[in-house]
Amino acid sequence: MELPPRPTLFDFHGVSMTRYFTDNWDNIQSFEARPDDILIATYPKAGTTWVSYILDLLYFGDTVSNSRSSVPLHEKIPFLEICVPHRPTGKDLADQLPTSPRLIKTHLPVQFVPKSFWEQRSRIVYVARNAKDSAVSYFHFGRMNHIQPEPGENKDSRKEINRLCSFLGLSPTAQQREHVRSKVTFETMKENKITNYSTVPTMNHSVCPFMRKGTVGDWKNHFTVSQNEQFDEDYKNKMKNTALFFRTEI
Repeated sequence: MELPPRPTLFDFHGVSMTRYFTDNWDNIQSFEARPDDILIATYPKAGTTWVSYILDLLYFGDTVSNSRSSVPLHEKIPFLEICVPHRPTGKDLADQLPTSPRLIKTHLPVQFVPKSFWEQRSRIVYVARNAKDSAVSYFHFGRMNHIQPEPGENKDSRKEINRLCSFLGLSPTAQQREHVRSKVTFETMKENKITNYSTVPTMNHSVCPFMRKGTVGDWKNHFTVSQNEQFDEDYKNKMKNTALFFRTEI
């Protein structure tokens, strides 16, 4: 299949966006959320797929009799704002989800999240990662993903699974939790066609795999001293009022 042309960035209400995320804007903003929806909200390459798969396994499992077990993750957990020609929009896929709860992902800034998620008091799982590693992962992602403009130590799974279960009111057995943990290791997900996006035609995996390294501190293999200083200064200015703390190396 021929890869789509790479889009260009433009200013959209103060945020750099591409047409693949704005062409269906009115429909996205009028999306009708439900009280039991779970919105997975992240900055790109911050652990979205990892957390998505954890939640899919916690809620729906992966038994042989489960018709969802062989369905790619990006179809089970639609990307709400995506709108690529000749493919179903994320909004339409979300509307058609037969599950309860519906698991939906977004990379939209908080001010762009459809108001119905707040009105319905849907639960939102926010995933963050240290920004330097996200920047490196996003750079490589941009190299292999043609709906992106041309781009100029794993997390503690048991701890995060327990936090998600506590937040969402889930009570899996210890055996079920361990099963989920074994399925969501980086190396396992990298080889799993359900989670590695190898079936998505807009991504060129010969350039770089979607699941690339998944490590903390890889930014040091890519940032120059000057880039690191510029990044730290920009981060200091934009994040001075936050209580969030990220480790950029282990």
